[in-house]
Amino acid sequence: MIPVHVIGGGLAGSEAAWQLARSGVPVFLHEMRPHRTTEAHQTDVLAELVCSNSFRSDDAESNAIGLLHEELRRAGSLILSAADAHMVPAGGALAVDRDGFAGAVEDALRSEPNVTIVREEVAGLPPAEWGDTIIATGPLTSPALAAALAELTGEDSLAFFDAIAPIVHRDSINFDVAWFQSRYDKPGPGGSGSDYINCPLDEAQYAAFIDALTASESTEFKDWEKDTPYFEGCLPIEVMAARGSETLRFGPMKPVGLTDPNTGRRAHAVVQLRQDNALATLYNIVGFQTKIKHAEQTLVFRMIPGLENARFARLGGIHRNTFLNSPRLLDPTLRLKADPRLRFAGQITGVEGYVESAAIGLLAGMFLAAEKCGADPSPPPSTSALGALLHHITGGASAETFQPMNVNFGLFPPPEGRFRKKERRQEYVRRARSDLEPWLDAVGANVKSERGTPPSSSAIDG
Repeated sequence: MIPVHVIGGGLAGSEAAWQLARSGVPVFLHEMRPHRTTEAHQTDVLAELVCSNSFRSDDAESNAIGLLHEELRRAGSLILSAADAHMVPAGGALAVDRDGFAGAVEDALRSEPNVTIVREEVAGLPPAEWGDTIIATGPLTSPALAAALAELTGEDSLAFFDAIAPIVHRDSINFDVAWFQSRYDKPGPGGSGSDYINCPLDEAQYAAFIDALTASESTEFKDWEKDTPYFEGCLPIEVMAARGSETLRFGPMKPVGLTDPNTGRRAHAVVQLRQDNALATLYNIVGFQTKIKHAEQTLVFRMIPGLENARFARLGGIHRNTFLNSPRLLDPTLRLKADPRLRFAGQITGVEGYVESAAIGLLAGMFLAAEKCGADPSPPPSTSALGALLHHITGGASAETFQPMNVNFGLFPPPEGRFRKKERRQEYVRRARSDLEPWLDAVGANVKSERGTPPSSSAIDG
């Protein structure tokens, strides 16, 4: 069988390569690191997590992202298998040890005989002789490839900034002030209900923190970056604070569901930190992505009670994130209308989030595997989380106002009948589970029987 090429070794590219290889299709997986680095990556390992270590809620009964987790597991996702094997406590969320997770993904792909990893930059459009290619270069697509795509499509790529939250050494946190508790004591995968570190602020401390935050000097943007909009789901903490003094108290610093054991009361505001590695030695400050200059970050964040002597394993940062106007440019199976030999996957298609990126990588790999096996690829039902997300980026969203989107029940077709809020979510889930099963069966019948089966436990566990 003629090999296919996958460009980009992030979550989407790794997932696409896995789905193809397990379907019996030989794959060349191209990753430009370490020969060309990015503003955000720190290693050359495949599937490196450059922002949070959280895959968000794992609640498949009433949450769209939890439902997407479940669907990916049912489809044999490499990314979810590695995440499950390397989870760390995070309340109701699925969070991972980032090094263990990325290492497991790379080990699985290296041990797959149908995958050849090529360390090189693809500077421009893939050559015609490559034939079928999946481009999964993520939010940090190399300038040469981005320019070639813009010329090919006649469309300017949209862009926004992704901001990275700081990571703190646990042993530098003052537990005379801070305490462990999940919001409403809710346990999650691998958790106990006491999975977050909480730092309380009274009204005066909160006001002083907001003043310092909004007065801090931020990194300056280059001229070509100044008109780039932020993604609303990942705003820098100082940008949120500038929208009003109470904004953070109703956002990442909301105190609800938490009781300070030192006072027996709810604090005026709370900063939460979430475990970032399996050893529980590192914790990231939840929702505190920032573009403040590094020297000022240490001063401002040490104003938070409990973090007076914090040592930072990584300070916050900012980088540009580029994506296609997918509703205008892509067909329902993620092919580029201007050149159907090219498929796209991951964040470059305009999905937001690790899981959503992996989901589009899985679908791109499945679609191309079906074609290589002589079958006609069909999209998953739009009533499923996979199908709703795919439909949104390939036509469900307006091309005129298209912006990156996380999976949510607003992307699903409304269920028939009248339901209360909780019952309505349950109906979305029930219908998705029922409708996805025949599609998965059909996909499995069209390609080699190994398609999507998880890697061996030894490959995942390292």
